[in-house]
Amino acid sequence: MNWLNDEVNQLSLLGAVLIVVISAVIIRKYINQMKTDKSTGEIIDKNWDGISEYNNEIPVGWAISFLLMIVWAFWYILAGYPAGSFSQIGQWNEEVEQQNAQFSQKWKNMDEATLMGMGEGIFLVQCAPCHGITGDGIDGKATDFSQWGTAAGVSESIIKGSKGLNYPLGDMPAGLVQDKAEINAVSTYVMAGLKGESKGKEVYDMMCASCHGSDGKGMDGMSPDLSTYGTSVFATDVLNRGKKGLIGDMPKFEDGRLTDIQKDAVGHYILSLREEGK
Repeated sequence: MNWLNDEVNQLSLLGAVLIVVISAVIIRKYINQMKTDKSTGEIIDKNWDGISEYNNEIPVGWAISFLLMIVWAFWYILAGYPAGSFSQIGQWNEEVEQQNAQFSQKWKNMDEATLMGMGEGIFLVQCAPCHGITGDGIDGKATDFSQWGTAAGVSESIIKGSKGLNYPLGDMPAGLVQDKAEINAVSTYVMAGLKGESKGKEVYDMMCASCHGSDGKGMDGMSPDLSTYGTSVFATDVLNRGKKGLIGDMPKFEDGRLTDIQKDAVGHYILSLREEGK
């Protein structure tokens, strides 16, 4: 590759040449002035170790050069840099996009065993350091996946509150429902898909619907979609949003570090960690 054919290099070289030429002219000018000119003007009151300075205006050449460099910088940043030219960042993004497309094509019809294997591998690398290898939450330091996606998990969220998911309506405070029987009833109602007439529906409509909506779908993203709770869809939403936890912040995996297929695989694996019957 001939690096002189690169427009970015050409602009950089042009800028370097201009700087050298302007500097040479200015340096020559002031060297000649140093040979002939005598210092004149008003001396300022302050001095440093007996050395004083003249209260003269900034040299015109310096001022013009300074202003020209500022103009050049703004022009280069806003218009001069050839946006359509080659860049390593652009090449990286294109290669990542191509690889993700190939990855999605290769694994779009995975069988259950392959899906779980992929999810387990990602979980052990990305999730286990905080949630534990078995997903037990390491003594309450992070979410306990043995209960997540179950009625017991809903009850725990009602009792302890749900925080750090960055929904527009904010965090759910602890203790919205105090009665144990009502907590169990509304938890069962949520896990039943928010269907049917029951004590749980009465409690839900009174205490939960104002944020989650009567259908539990979160009012267009204002709060968690409870109709997907206990599924890989809900897990993927949490992965995309990130979460502020007791031992730090879980990153937002929507930044590209995981593909949609990988996030779905993690969600399926997390569901396999829950204890049935809870």
